[in-house]
Amino acid sequence: MPMPIGDDDRPTPTGGDEPKPAADQPARTATNRAADRLLLEAVRHSPGRTAAIGLLTTAAAGSSLALPLVLGRALDAVLAGGHGPRTTHWIVACAALIGLSVLLDAVEELLTGTANARGTAWARGRLLRHVLHTGPRAADRFGPGDLVSRLVGNAAYAGTAPANIAAALAAVVPPVGGIVALVLIDVWAAAAFLLGMPLLAALLRVFIRDTTDSIAQYQRGQGEIAGRLMEAIGGAATIAAARTAGRERARILEPLPELGRQGHRMWRVQGRSSARAVMVVPLLQIAVLAVAGLRLAAGQLSVGELLAVSRYAVLASGIGVIVGRLNALVHARTAARRLAEVLTEPATEYGRRRLPPGPGTLELAGVTALRGGREVLRDVDLVVPGGTSMALVGRSGTGKSVLAAVAGRLTEADAGTVTLDGEPLTGLDRDALRGAVGYAFERPAPLGGTIGGTIGFGARDPGAERVREAARAACADDFVRLLPDGYDTRLTDAPLSGGEAQRLGLARAFTHQGRLLVLDDATSSLDTVTELRVADALLGSIGPRTRLIVAHRATTAARADRVAWLEDGRVRAVGRHEELWRLEGYRAVFDAGRPDRADDGERDRVPHE
Repeated sequence: MPMPIGDDDRPTPTGGDEPKPAADQPARTATNRAADRLLLEAVRHSPGRTAAIGLLTTAAAGSSLALPLVLGRALDAVLAGGHGPRTTHWIVACAALIGLSVLLDAVEELLTGTANARGTAWARGRLLRHVLHTGPRAADRFGPGDLVSRLVGNAAYAGTAPANIAAALAAVVPPVGGIVALVLIDVWAAAAFLLGMPLLAALLRVFIRDTTDSIAQYQRGQGEIAGRLMEAIGGAATIAAARTAGRERARILEPLPELGRQGHRMWRVQGRSSARAVMVVPLLQIAVLAVAGLRLAAGQLSVGELLAVSRYAVLASGIGVIVGRLNALVHARTAARRLAEVLTEPATEYGRRRLPPGPGTLELAGVTALRGGREVLRDVDLVVPGGTSMALVGRSGTGKSVLAAVAGRLTEADAGTVTLDGEPLTGLDRDALRGAVGYAFERPAPLGGTIGGTIGFGARDPGAERVREAARAACADDFVRLLPDGYDTRLTDAPLSGGEAQRLGLARAFTHQGRLLVLDDATSSLDTVTELRVADALLGSIGPRTRLIVAHRATTAARADRVAWLEDGRVRAVGRHEELWRLEGYRAVFDAGRPDRADDGERDRVPHE
């Protein structure tokens, strides 16, 4: 399937971190429901392993429930002075149950490890596919660093959900079975335990509430640090040149104290829960033993039954196991919530239509785009006739890159329509759209494994000769042939300068046989001679197609058929470069000097298409 050529030269994220916690409860509830659906999808992805883990943990729980009864019977048999087969039978049963428990635990640990790995891979794949289908909007909202944090760390926690859910369900078996066993052995001992159950339930409820909030804050802090670190890595050269490494280190680690506070808070929550359990559980067990002792003194219980009651009281009050399982589930659900926040970002929806025959005429009608709550483009009307080239010029922040992205539907306009040969882009299917529009960016991503692979990346079976032709047109063939293995050189073995990387990005775009080619400042790192040769290729050797070029150099704008001058998110003027050059404001875009003399009326006459 054809893909857009080049990699998104995404604008600076407006959010960077994850969005602030929603003030409105419905939004938070919707995210929680989406997280729960994601966890259920994870379970459905590995139903066999999840069921097997559930069966193994349940069987292990059943073995632990049977053991106190068997121990009690064996003790009664020994105290009765028996040395016959019956006593041997109960002793062998004890050994068998202990061995079975060890075996089941070992198999369950092995299966849990494989299930967690499989679940993590599924969660990462699910999130990555959605981010790629969503396009630049995901990075704009969350920031690349935070997305990586969610993709790596949070997906790993969410991937453990199937095993943790199965284990958590099985963890209920020993307490419930212990209570049932107490009832069957002695109702009064069971009643003593049930009187303390509300305290155990309150401990679990407080633990879940406090842990959920602290884990959410902790994971948010991790995402913020990851986002800042990604920014610093991207600007490492600038930081070194400005000698601001210390300041950047402080900026990156600024959230660390809060991260530490939340980490300590998690441990405090765990510690308080353990401390409360240490106070409540032994008292509860002592109460049960006291009642059982009275029943033993009254001749209502045997010594073996007293032993069984003491063991079942421990199992019934096994809050430590439940707390551990709940802690793992809270981690998984909180991580799933962070994944769900990304997954609720709507993916790009494509239509079913194909492009009609045509020369590649691009038209924008009433296009408005909002970024960070600001109108970057406002009611833009623009027509690029098929087979012609148009340069987009304007000061920084006037919306040139956003308009370029909207032109090929790498990002959505908030209002207005964009058509190619009269067909709205929103109605085209994915293959038709991506096959018709190619891109080259200021900082192309080195994708494809090798030099030849990165040039042909996104094109459908371009062939070696076509790759070389595109490299020659982009003035990349000369330096590629000097590499150790030429076009087969691995990207990791070929450190590239900024200009060389841009030439590979241009070559990648030139292999694309579509109707529209969009260049977003894709020649900014080229020297003047190389840029002239590339411009000649754009006008001739790459074939007739429509070209939309984001330009920062006057020489680039001068070679285009027409120029669209953007100002404050609007099209200020459209015309040939030499016509617009008479206008002082247009020259100021390129930092040109003030003319000797210009007629005021001439300055005000702005040519329009």
